[in-house]
Amino acid sequence: MLAFIIRRVGQSILVLLIVGLVAFSMFRFVGDPIDNMLGQERTIEDVERLRTQLGLDQPFPVQYFKFLEGAVQGNFGVSYRQGRPVAEILMERAPATLELAAVSGLLAIIAGIALGVFTAIRRNGFAAHTIMAASLVGVSLPTFLIGILLIYLFSVELGWLPSFGRGETVSIGDWWTTGFLTQSGIKALILPAITLGLYQMTLIMRLVRSEMLEVLRQDYIRFARARGLRDRVVNFRHALKNTMVPVVTVIGLQLGSIIAFAIITETVFQWPGVGLLFINAIQFVDIPVMAAYLMLISVMFVGINLIVDILYVFIDPRLRVDRKGGH
Repeated sequence: MLAFIIRRVGQSILVLLIVGLVAFSMFRFVGDPIDNMLGQERTIEDVERLRTQLGLDQPFPVQYFKFLEGAVQGNFGVSYRQGRPVAEILMERAPATLELAAVSGLLAIIAGIALGVFTAIRRNGFAAHTIMAASLVGVSLPTFLIGILLIYLFSVELGWLPSFGRGETVSIGDWWTTGFLTQSGIKALILPAITLGLYQMTLIMRLVRSEMLEVLRQDYIRFARARGLRDRVVNFRHALKNTMVPVVTVIGLQLGSIIAFAIITETVFQWPGVGLLFINAIQFVDIPVMAAYLMLISVMFVGINLIVDILYVFIDPRLRVDRKGGH
C-alpha cells in the first residue's frame, strides 16, 4: 500500500511539472505584458528597465525554474496588473470559488446518486421516465446557457434571487470570507451552484443508474433475493456498494471539473472567485496570475485523482488481494 502511494505521488509530481511547463510555454504567445503596463509615451529605456525588473529578459528555462522554485515556497511572483503578490490575490479570491465548488459538488453527488438509484429501482415508473427525460437538459445545454436561463427566470421575471455578485460576506480569521452566514450570501449562491453542478449531477445520475441496472442483473443479486432478503438490504447493501466502484472515478474527475468549469459560471454571474480572476488576467496578459491559476487547478486535479486511486483499495477488496499477490 505504501509503495503504491509513493509511486502515485511520484507520477503526480511529474504530471505537475509537465503541466507547468506547457502552461508557461503557452503564455509566451499570449502577448507582451509590457504593452499593457506602460503607456503610449513609453521610451525604449522604460521598456528595457521594466523588462529587467520583471525578469522577462532572462532565457525561458531560467524564468520557468524560478517560477517552480517560487511556487514550491508559495510565491508565484507579483501580478503585472495589480502590482501585488499573486499568492495574496489568490488567497482573497479562493474562498468564493471553494464555497461555490463545495456546494455544487455536494449537490451533484447527493442528488446524482439518489436520483440514479431511484431511477434504477423504479425504472418502469412514470417518475423515473420523467427524471431521465429532464436529465437530458442538464447534459445537452452548455453551462453558460443554463446560467442565463436561470437568471432570466428567477432574477428578471420572478425577482427571487440576485443575478450577480456574492452578496454580503462575513470575515472568518485573517483571510477567509464566507457568505454562508448571511441571507444575501446564501441567496446569491443558489443560482451559481445549480448552474455549476447541474451537468455533473445529471452525469453522475445516469452513470449510477446504468451501473445499478447492470449490478441488479447479476447472479448474486438473484441469490440474495432468493434467500428472502428485503429489497432495501439487496438494493443498498449489496447492489449500491458494487455500483460505486466505477462511480467513484467519475465523481473524482467531476469534482475537479467543477473547479475548472467555475470559470464560465463565475463569468456569467460575476462571482468574485479565481475563475473570474483568470479571465481578467488573460485580458491584461498577467502571466504570473495565469500560471498560478493553472498550477492550482492542476494540483487539485492530481490530488483528487490520487485520493480516488487510494479509495479504490478500500471500496473494492479485490484490489488489495491483487496488490498483495504482486499483480
